[in-house]
Amino acid sequence: MENKKVLLKITDLKQYFPVGKSKSVFVKANDGITLDIYEGETLGLVGESGCGKSTFGRTLLQLYRQTDGKTMYYGASIDDLAPKYVKESVTHLERHRKELRQLEEKRNKLQAEYDAAEEKGKFHLHGELTAAKKKANDAYLNIVNIIGGFITVDDLAPVEQIYTERYHACLKLKRLLEDMKPIKLDYDEEAYVFAKYESGQRGYARHEAKTARLKAKVDACQERIDAARAKIKEIDLRIANMRAAYANNEEFQKHEANRDDGIDLARLTYPEVRILRSQMQYIFQDPYSSLNPRMTVASIIGEGLLAHKFYKKINERMQEEILKVMDECGLAPYFLHRYPHQFSGGQRQRIGIARSLAVRPKFVVCDEAVSALDVSIQSQIINLLQDLKEQQNLTYLFITHDLSVVKYISDRIGVMYLGNMVELASSDELFAYQLHPYTEALLESIPTTDEKKELVVLEGDIPSPVNPPKGCKFHTRCKYCTEICSHVVPEWRELRPNHFVACHHADDMLARREAKNEQ
Repeated sequence: MENKKVLLKITDLKQYFPVGKSKSVFVKANDGITLDIYEGETLGLVGESGCGKSTFGRTLLQLYRQTDGKTMYYGASIDDLAPKYVKESVTHLERHRKELRQLEEKRNKLQAEYDAAEEKGKFHLHGELTAAKKKANDAYLNIVNIIGGFITVDDLAPVEQIYTERYHACLKLKRLLEDMKPIKLDYDEEAYVFAKYESGQRGYARHEAKTARLKAKVDACQERIDAARAKIKEIDLRIANMRAAYANNEEFQKHEANRDDGIDLARLTYPEVRILRSQMQYIFQDPYSSLNPRMTVASIIGEGLLAHKFYKKINERMQEEILKVMDECGLAPYFLHRYPHQFSGGQRQRIGIARSLAVRPKFVVCDEAVSALDVSIQSQIINLLQDLKEQQNLTYLFITHDLSVVKYISDRIGVMYLGNMVELASSDELFAYQLHPYTEALLESIPTTDEKKELVVLEGDIPSPVNPPKGCKFHTRCKYCTEICSHVVPEWRELRPNHFVACHHADDMLARREAKNEQ
């Protein structure tokens, strides 16, 4: 996946839900997930019910605001969005750097205690040290993601000044783009009507004049937008000149490598998330309850187009777009004014897919999108999703519990257990080399027509996400468990090319798998 562009970069994502009114007891639905999602791929996500798959998908879209971690999105420009957290990061840089140094000192002190401790003492200190490392790293990235290697300069005042100036220039651009939307909508509507008139026809001159006036407004707005972009480029040139002065400084370059132009979804305000909502959509599991029974197909599909200001009102032009989306999703034009109860389950799911894709998203979470359908219909919907992905260059997170389905549709597969990602690899790689005992158990439990293969059922109950086991969460059901598994959380590491796993015994698993594959 080295040559593919990262669309979402997720680091240590956590999603906790309070139990009742308690402020100290939580359901740890997602408990530290780290992975990249590449543009144009289908990432399958599997695991037993209750492992946190759906929560993960909804948290990525910020339908649930994540408790902790970073979710960097690269499908939009941070300059056009101008999020508030950028201003917060560049204000009082010296104070932020002082706080960071204090966190790093605490981390280093704990590291020294950990290094000096006996083996049992290490188990005791491991959690505290991990938390200290994370807190220091988060504080570091919040600054360095934006200013890069400038964190090393002695006097941060000029850096704070120029980045604050840049933020206000980006904020001006954002407001101009927002001002442009209603004017552009008026122009598009009028231009569409005017295009239907013939020269000399009654009303032709009136519509021609109105179209021209609106076009002039659009051009004037565009000039201001272009000027704002030019201002940002001018500031960027000044920053580049400042950066060039430190180009040969090795320490500067080390931090500069962590500069990141992505948008941190976890730090956006609700209105800022709504701006990006059209780019990240959701296909629900249940095609029955996810559609409003009082709305027609036209209203269901068109709702998002109006909410995200693709069109000003329901008219002929918008109806043409709805019919186009319906055709792409295999829905007949005469369905337009029917209600959900008049359709089969497969047709309803096609309506749900059309609703999500009408706003032309870049990333779509398919949450058990075929599990509620008859087996004969599942393949049709899966093939439809595949075709739409290729036609529109979509990126999918495909959530399912069916390993046969996920193998067919996915480029890569992630395996989740009790809120954690335990293994991640390409589809073929995962089925050839299972490096985590849980993945191995899932594959061994798949029914098969091979009489020689014994069906192995994973025994034991899934522990409570409110009080999960210490160390590796799977150790209570793992046949390879040793003492370290019950004390230390396994490291998420790359054991084979693009094959990641979190298991203390993954090396032994790999050796056994290689020996078995050679037979």
